[in-house]
Amino acid sequence: MAMEGRVDGLSLLQLPLSVVVSSVEDLVCDLVLFLIFIIVHRLHARRAVMDKCTGTAHFLLSSFLLSCLFGLSLGTELSFVTCGSVVKLLNVKHNVRLHSHDVRYGSGSGQQSVTGVTTVEDSNSYWNVRGTSGALCHRGTPVKCGQTIRLTHLNTGRNLHSHYFTSPLSSNQEVSAFGEEGEGDHLDEWTVQCGGSVWEREEAVRFQHASTDTLLSVTGEQYGRPIHGQREVHAMTGSSQHSLWRAMEGVYMKPSESPLGNMDYSHPLHTEF
Repeated sequence: MAMEGRVDGLSLLQLPLSVVVSSVEDLVCDLVLFLIFIIVHRLHARRAVMDKCTGTAHFLLSSFLLSCLFGLSLGTELSFVTCGSVVKLLNVKHNVRLHSHDVRYGSGSGQQSVTGVTTVEDSNSYWNVRGTSGALCHRGTPVKCGQTIRLTHLNTGRNLHSHYFTSPLSSNQEVSAFGEEGEGDHLDEWTVQCGGSVWEREEAVRFQHASTDTLLSVTGEQYGRPIHGQREVHAMTGSSQHSLWRAMEGVYMKPSESPLGNMDYSHPLHTEF
């Protein structure tokens, strides 16, 4: 995952002690989050291949040990999405998860392709919720309705992106993954459209491309080889059922306080396997 606000080794010697401590704390948090994600994903994959009896018992034991080690909340859901969380996004209409991989489009921009997949367990469907280059989003802060964010593909470090190239199957606006190590350009920015004050996990939301005012959508077109059966993801004007998305599995970072006021949250982190 991309780390915001890095400080190199030489400049550390020139900074006040409080700043150095804060930078080290951020680095440790990023490393812990990455380790937790790897463990969660491996437990999820192991659960999928085990039989119902032995597999369930082993998974529950592993989950218990994981919760003891890292203080994970396995029983109580965090009800909203926060910055720094690593999540999967489900298109409600077509029941596919937003996905990317190191496969480039053969037409249009030639950038890394973005698709929709029916497979739940695929690790290439995780996205990191981040602020923009001009408006950082601190870890654990609830994402507000109307807030502009970036979604960074966890495995490749490229951002969800769109532009005026034509998508290969539906001839809508192409959606790709762009940038390196989480840094691209202004075309990586998406505004969360939802009905309340913050992005609720149970709510179906829309993502509007900030530069072109189009909506992240799926209309059902399927690719052939080499990504046979995966659905085209594109951007299009006009809201519809095709542009509704819901936050699903992932690692959700705890907020420091409630978006409705100063309230204490007893669970620092929530994971969905």
